[in-house]
Amino acid sequence: MHDLQPLRRVRISTQDIPESKRFATWREVYGRGIFNVDIEPIGDAPFRADVTFNLLPNATIAGGSRSPAHHRVTPELVGRGRDIIAISVLRSGTASATQFGRELIDGIGSASVLSTDAPSTSTMQSAGSFITLALSRPIIAALVPNLSQAFGRGISSDNAALYLLTRYVDIVQAGDESQFREIAHTVSTHIFDLAALALGARGDSADIAKQRGAKAARLAAIRSDILGRLGHGDLSADGIAARHGISSRYLRKLFEEEGSSFSWFVLTERMVRVRRMLVDHYCHLNVAQIAHENGFGDISYFNRAFRSHFGATPSDLREAARREWLA
Repeated sequence: MHDLQPLRRVRISTQDIPESKRFATWREVYGRGIFNVDIEPIGDAPFRADVTFNLLPNATIAGGSRSPAHHRVTPELVGRGRDIIAISVLRSGTASATQFGRELIDGIGSASVLSTDAPSTSTMQSAGSFITLALSRPIIAALVPNLSQAFGRGISSDNAALYLLTRYVDIVQAGDESQFREIAHTVSTHIFDLAALALGARGDSADIAKQRGAKAARLAAIRSDILGRLGHGDLSADGIAARHGISSRYLRKLFEEEGSSFSWFVLTERMVRVRRMLVDHYCHLNVAQIAHENGFGDISYFNRAFRSHFGATPSDLREAARREWLA
């Protein structure tokens, strides 16, 4: 039986704290209680921050926004926190990060790699947004034997593995799959794989990470892209593959390795959305309009496919839903 014990997704915001206690509470709860840093606001504007945490096995994703401030791991705070490394990706705004006397951030999309066993300073110089991954150091060290070489340098925005990692984390944050413990372990594994590749894993570790994490992240990004384009009548494997910089043959292989196919995934997701629109609040649209909204140009094909999927016609399903509403 699958272990479906929920894992936590936690959001904290300065908006939920009385203004008179806002910064002091944030510094204590977020600064000392979570990340073991000292926080110093920049400028006279009220301090603001909003962060959502996804708590995964051996990894935490922190994504959000905050106003300008210095976040310092001082010599007194070194070593007091968990045995982790932090990979922080700048999503918007202007920021800097220094450790071992080196600047680690090179603009939006780049990442800093920070060790918790040495002082560091991370600064949001303007209001901006970020994603920070707190990863178990022993686990990432097993994947990246030369891990110490990653400290004191950043990861550029053109790093392919970092791009995949960021996309994958975006999908994890937007969905609810990681709520369940068994799935969360898989998600965590993929994050460690992608982080290892971004940090410069080599040899067997890199090969395993590419086969496992990189493939999973690419397929997740492709699926997310398809879901956002279901209403496009010209949705095709060639078009999606081109958008992701891969061949259509490789795209089809990714689905086949999951026991599916590109066309079956598209059709199934379109049918799920059609069914939802038929039984939800879309009474102003007739069946043909709903079919068109979901990328079906041939109404005869749509009706056949719908009956095959659901064992009923669209009109029958809509009428059954209407009777339920009136009951």
